[in-house]
Amino acid sequence: MNTNYLLAIESSCDDTSAAVIVDGQVLSNIVSVQTAHASYGGVVPELASREHQLHIVPVVAAALKEAGITKEDLTGIAFTKGPGLLGSLIVGVTFAKSMALSLGIPLIDVHHMHAHVLAHMAEKPYPSFPFLCLTVSGGHTQIIKVTAPLQMEILGETIDDAAGEAFDKTGKMLGLPYPAGPLVDKHARQGQAIYPFTRSKVGGLDFSFSGLKTSVLYFLRDRMKTDPEFINKELDNICASVQTTIIDMLMHKLEKAAKETGILQIAIAGGVSANSGLRAALEARAAELGWTAHIPAFQYCRDNAAMIGVAGYYKFLEGQFVGQEVTAEARMEF
Repeated sequence: MNTNYLLAIESSCDDTSAAVIVDGQVLSNIVSVQTAHASYGGVVPELASREHQLHIVPVVAAALKEAGITKEDLTGIAFTKGPGLLGSLIVGVTFAKSMALSLGIPLIDVHHMHAHVLAHMAEKPYPSFPFLCLTVSGGHTQIIKVTAPLQMEILGETIDDAAGEAFDKTGKMLGLPYPAGPLVDKHARQGQAIYPFTRSKVGGLDFSFSGLKTSVLYFLRDRMKTDPEFINKELDNICASVQTTIIDMLMHKLEKAAKETGILQIAIAGGVSANSGLRAALEARAAELGWTAHIPAFQYCRDNAAMIGVAGYYKFLEGQFVGQEVTAEARMEF
């Protein structure tokens, strides 16, 4: 039986990552984190694409070295086609195309959000099919029904802002540096959820987080008028209140989806799946409702090439290759 080594490349936003996958198993997963955006309070697209150009060659070299192979051992290259920042995606797509062409090996395009779901297939125990996946990141919030590695259906999604954006933007209001989400989580662990914030009442399995951000903005404005030191004194409790509100909104819809579908295999994915409150809430619901919970290892929560490689491996098995005419897409249908 031939051994299939896939190189995977992820460059959808501000992390440059490369991984090597052998027959579906992760051999290496290298991530270069861009730190240049912190002073701007968010990702600057043009700066991100320039950083990818600087990092992609050494990151790929490091992934091959850690896997103990050379580029001549590769049998395919998987890459993020989209969605994401167009300039960032172009760097990864162009590199993948050039390297595949020079080696004479096939190209596999991967949808970034499909890859987040299939991060659960990077290491055991794997969820069994069908399963529901709550995919939560800075740009997306979705409940996905997964019936097979290449068969997924969106049951609900945000109609405006993503949960990860709500974490970062409310954190920015509190004076926390970018990315604020992990810092909100840190402070929340030391506080209590004593302040009520707006919870959206959007129907079905969809989400809305814009109202929450507005609620926090007005709350802080009013409190700061009478007490300029309010944020400094109550930071832990404010963070706990914001985090609890977001998690309650997520879990309410996830519980509803599980009830409607009868599916008890429940997973979370995406950058926000690293949040300690969300992980604890899923485990608590699982114990209460008889779910089997699947929570990814931290290295597979954030944007990373291993998840691109795992998703690409399933497409590789089906011979779902693309030609050199493939282009990056900032927005893609799921």
